[in-house]
Amino acid sequence: MAKGPEKNTKNKALHTKLLNKKKAKLQEEKRERALRLKALVAKMNEKKNSDESDIK
Repeated sequence: MAKGPEKNTKNKALHTKLLNKKKAKLQEEKRERALRLKALVAKMNEKKNSDESDIK
């Protein structure tokens, strides 16, 4: 009995690698965005606290 055509594992491996790189990049961007937002919130809270202390 003849075997079927050979599986195309090379392209599948490359595709998986590209998808993993894309996922990692998106996660890194999400992490950076969260850190920037956290820093901005801390800065605004500090400014708000200093404004309140100036008023009193």
